[in-house]
Amino acid sequence: MHKPVEASRDAVPPEHAPSLPLSRFKVLDLTLARAGPSCVRTLADWGADVIRVEPPPGDGEADELLGRREGSDFQNLHRNKRAITLNLKTDAGREVLMKLAEQADVLVENMRPGVTRRLGVDFESVSKHNPRLIYGSISGFGQYGPYTSRRRSTRSRRA
Repeated sequence: MHKPVEASRDAVPPEHAPSLPLSRFKVLDLTLARAGPSCVRTLADWGADVIRVEPPPGDGEADELLGRREGSDFQNLHRNKRAITLNLKTDAGREVLMKLAEQADVLVENMRPGVTRRLGVDFESVSKHNPRLIYGSISGFGQYGPYTSRRRSTRSRRA
């Protein structure tokens, strides 16, 4: 079962959205690490209707990257966004994402290179459902080159 799209308490109320420059755009946010959520937050702040696609709880690395939901950093990075929990490792999760993508204008992801292809949410797969979709990809270590497969360093945990 998937968690439904929910409105954030901080989301721009619909009656105010038309006055903002990006209010006519719908954005799917598949980002986790700092650069991605910051980019999409800017789009949301300017009025874009942002739907944040979150992995289900217990996804190890994703849990660490997301941080505490009630924490100030999380709240700042994800203000003005709605959220849905989807397991993109399942056919059902990808099917829901593709339905959302059919109505979206922009999709932004910042997964490690190769992950979107493995999950079936890469540009080629998504654009079959919406050829006009703008697909943004942010990479901390580049799409090509010596550090492409490098993971974000994990913080040391204190006892």
